[in-house]
Amino acid sequence: MKQAKTCTVIGSGIAGLAAAIRLQQQGFSVVVFEKNASAGGKMSELNTNGFRFDKGPTVLTKPEYVEELFELCGKRASDYWQHHPVNPIFKYFFDDGTVINSHKDQKQFAEEVATKTSASANSVFQFLKQSSTKHFLTDEVFLQRSLHKLKNYLNWSTLRGILNFAKVDVFRSMNRANSKQFSDQKVVDIFNRYASYNGSNPYLAPATLNVIAHYEITLGTYFSEGGIYRIISALQTLAQEIGVKFRFNVDVKEIVTEGNRATAIRTEDGTKDFDLIVSNTDVYNTYKHLLPTLTAPKRFIEQPRSSSVIVFYWGMNREFPQLGLHNMFLTNNSKQEYEHLFGTETLYEDPTIHLTISSKMNATDAPDGQENWVALISVPYDSGQNWDELITLSRQRVIKKLNTILKTDIEPHISFEDVLDPRKVNAETGAAFGAVFGNNSNSMFSAFLRHPNFSSKLENLFFCGGTAHPGPGIPLCLLSAKIASELIVEKYTPFG
Repeated sequence: MKQAKTCTVIGSGIAGLAAAIRLQQQGFSVVVFEKNASAGGKMSELNTNGFRFDKGPTVLTKPEYVEELFELCGKRASDYWQHHPVNPIFKYFFDDGTVINSHKDQKQFAEEVATKTSASANSVFQFLKQSSTKHFLTDEVFLQRSLHKLKNYLNWSTLRGILNFAKVDVFRSMNRANSKQFSDQKVVDIFNRYASYNGSNPYLAPATLNVIAHYEITLGTYFSEGGIYRIISALQTLAQEIGVKFRFNVDVKEIVTEGNRATAIRTEDGTKDFDLIVSNTDVYNTYKHLLPTLTAPKRFIEQPRSSSVIVFYWGMNREFPQLGLHNMFLTNNSKQEYEHLFGTETLYEDPTIHLTISSKMNATDAPDGQENWVALISVPYDSGQNWDELITLSRQRVIKKLNTILKTDIEPHISFEDVLDPRKVNAETGAAFGAVFGNNSNSMFSAFLRHPNFSSKLENLFFCGGTAHPGPGIPLCLLSAKIASELIVEKYTPFG
């Protein structure tokens, strides 16, 4: 094993924080550089006018991946952070007035579907069973280890996956599989929406992605007390307690290289040498901006981009008892919506709206008698569209749809507003082209087209985060940090 002492992590998203904690705990001296004033990356928050909003992810699954970081450091996660199960998980609203609640209890969920649609309860049980099988076959093989190390294929779990490859359902699209599974389009649309969790198109993405339902429903969805951002602040506290150093408001301009090694980082304050470098920034931007003289691996960085988002952060001056923590108002034509997103790269007239109201469970997120709404729609990544016009148009469409389904007029109750669009996503989080999830997963081989957690050209450069293997989302980002850290520990040993 080679010796290395100092390590820098570029970016303090959840994967960057997790990698810093893991490596510091292993004996490396870690410094995190962050261009923004606070940690979190896409998992930031907005506090204003008495309202608190999570600006990034709002759905939490696999909280044990967060807890594991505290346990590694001999700490109790509950001393830093609390979380609770969510039930119902989602409230799905349709134009005809149908409201379907998804529940962790499979029997309750199946009965809800059977009562309110033409799909059978048994079809829900079968779907969730198949999703569980997909998880069993893919978790250890594709998510817990690097896909880019030959030795990781020489074991029983990989052989088991190969022998049961048909059950992974790579050769059908999500929509094809779900349309065959369910007799009602409403239920198809509910389960197709999981493609949006990684910015993909269910009419193209492999049915393997139906495994996401296993995480959200079978394993359970949780609420982070204090909001999703509380995870970030808790991890930052843990990192600082074990010795990780943070440099905020410092923008890394370049990764300095010499031969086949990355030797330093350059900032406005000068150049700082490190033995190891971990990039928690977008892979595309890492190569294009931080490694301008290094030939970028086209196979990984020139893949089709994921969708982006327009998000309206609304402070509402009244409460809406018919809404829950997680609400989804589905489009009247999902095929047209996705064709606009990934075909014409425009916006469909009737968007699906993901509405999160964390004040339903965390009362301090809004003043008494009021609510904090995070209304999100998927939009194409930034390819030069007139976003100011599209924001105005989207606002009109979102308000119209919510008014129609909720049978009210919400606009007079909006006392505060802020907006996130693809340009801001790029500027604030470094997501290239505002593509929130990096590359999309609209091909059967997309899992193999995520960038490895290591560089093939620079032996001491590693990658973590949503644009590296195994992909976007809180659980996968935490796994990417784990994989990158394990690769480093396997290759290097810290010295005195």
